[in-house]
Amino acid sequence: MKPLKIKIVSFKKGVHPRDDGKSLSRSSAIRTAPLLERYQVIVGQNIGLPPRVVVKAGEEVKKGQLLAEPSGFVSAALHSPTSGKIEGIIDIPGPMGIPAEAISILADGKDEWGELPPPLDWQTVSGETLKARIQECGIVGMGGAAFPSHVKLSPPPEKKVDCMIINGAECEPYLTADHRVMLEETEKVLLGAAILGKAAGVKNTVVAIEVNKADAIEALLARSGEYRVGVVGMKVQYPQGAEKQLIYAVTGRKVPTGGLPADVGCIVQNVGTAVAVADAVTGGVPLIERVTTITGEPVVTPGNWRLKVGTPVVEALKLAGGVKRDPGKLILGGPMMGFAQRSTDVPVMKNTSGILLLDKAAISQYQASPCIRCGRCVDGCAMQLLPSPLSCMIEADRFQDAYENNVMDCIECGSCSFACPARRPIVQQIRRAKAEIRNSLNHKKK
Repeated sequence: MKPLKIKIVSFKKGVHPRDDGKSLSRSSAIRTAPLLERYQVIVGQNIGLPPRVVVKAGEEVKKGQLLAEPSGFVSAALHSPTSGKIEGIIDIPGPMGIPAEAISILADGKDEWGELPPPLDWQTVSGETLKARIQECGIVGMGGAAFPSHVKLSPPPEKKVDCMIINGAECEPYLTADHRVMLEETEKVLLGAAILGKAAGVKNTVVAIEVNKADAIEALLARSGEYRVGVVGMKVQYPQGAEKQLIYAVTGRKVPTGGLPADVGCIVQNVGTAVAVADAVTGGVPLIERVTTITGEPVVTPGNWRLKVGTPVVEALKLAGGVKRDPGKLILGGPMMGFAQRSTDVPVMKNTSGILLLDKAAISQYQASPCIRCGRCVDGCAMQLLPSPLSCMIEADRFQDAYENNVMDCIECGSCSFACPARRPIVQQIRRAKAEIRNSLNHKKK
């Protein structure tokens, strides 16, 4: 392929796993999953307040019908992935290892749409109207965080936002869903980007993509002028897709400690979110399905699938032909920031970017050894923290010291643990410290 004629940017530090596993699924076109007999839709699928359930057992529902309404501004609506009957509100295995409230739907096999809101002419309606539609359709960040998109688009008036960045980095190993979306739904990505830019009231909107997705860059460049959306290439460097690192790479602006992207005039949205926004605005379609990578060496046929929200992982794995051998670990998301699962009954959610199986040979149960002060974790830290001293402080329960050394700034990308020759569980320790600190701060408020 010919060299890319665009600017290539990056951030400081980070790591790059040598075998990123993307070759397993990057050439696999998106396939749509067939209708299942049953879907179990977890109620709390967004950061913030979980929505309030508005259906009851025995009720008939249509595809796209409201199942749960927002319970506050930082909350997201939930809609039915298909038509059928509500079996009940039940507890099922959740992705964080604890039971989660879910709405069980017995599909009627018709997959009939209910009444949807009318299409909007995004070029003539106001930004407020666009944000209202995005909220109505339950759209959240689909890169992993699941932050309600309408909230991101509504920063306080004193924060002057001038740049919308559409995140196409997909820097996590193994994941290729966003790559395929950019290749196969190029126009929707650009349309959604333009709509998001208008909703936020900004004139500068860019899609940022790592250069290992050169075909996606070329596809977007070919159409970007029609939507007045820029395209920026990024060096292949993990965690290039993290918000603060992405903003620095694209704009050179540094989000301050404890700050948000809007503090430096930026908003970041995922490419999958952009597609969902395009569907919501032009067709009134709520967020009830997403493209997910099903992959890993034990998987028979790794690939990218369009899955309805509420699809059990066990059913998703069947689509990929099942497994060749017993896996060592099941992860939702990527291997760096994803979460290991205890059950294949966990369902796909709005932010399920990947279903990853790792071989037993790739998993090691080990006893961490003392820090050897090699500094590799410091060299890899994208937030320019000192993971080694933080780890030692946390081991000694010195949470106040960790707090004063900016432990709350950690984005939990896993670069430190990846680089550590002593195999110290630095990310897990930092998560523990954050929980202890938040608990302490909450007690002080009371």
